[in-house]
Amino acid sequence: MEKTIFIGIAGGSASGKTTIAQEIIKPFKKQELVILEQDAYYKELSHLTLEERKKANFDHPNSVDIELLVHHIAQLRNGNSILKPIYDFTRHTRKPESIEIQPTSIIVVDGILIFAIPEIRKLFDIKIFVDTDSDVRLLRRISRDITERGRAFESIKEQYLNTVKPMYEEFIEPSKRYADIIIPRGGKNRIGINMVISKIRSLINQEMTL
Repeated sequence: MEKTIFIGIAGGSASGKTTIAQEIIKPFKKQELVILEQDAYYKELSHLTLEERKKANFDHPNSVDIELLVHHIAQLRNGNSILKPIYDFTRHTRKPESIEIQPTSIIVVDGILIFAIPEIRKLFDIKIFVDTDSDVRLLRRISRDITERGRAFESIKEQYLNTVKPMYEEFIEPSKRYADIIIPRGGKNRIGINMVISKIRSLINQEMTL
């Protein structure tokens, strides 16, 4: 198998990382590219009660199962398949089932903390930071957590003030200095997205000529 290109997409919660990832993959065939979400690699918390899990700080680097994510990236790099966890955001723990992911020529990893964790950050060939206004991110997060994750507004507000905002300021925003490309305005930045697609094609062509 040819060398796999690993692309990291970081940014604050609800900054548009997933939208950017989806836009990037459009020009490529499905068998050429897969997405790994950092959210799938939150640590297993089934040993805690639901109330204890609700209070966990999911915006701190310690919340991520770094060892498993690094192992899975290494397995894909070596041409091996993996079983990606599935995270249940209503219960704040992993589901018992998993998803088999086959190695492809392009693998995108998106997540709020992937550039703040050195062991993960160093694995990417391209590092992209999605830089979106904090008010926009907050409104998107409220809408997403209510409609998709069954969260109550008071719970969302408490989590945002206690962990999301302070952890963004301490870990996530400073990590954009490691980015190769910073894309303002998320998925609406067509020029930035096209630049990333061109860079990916350039790396693919380089591999094909080696």
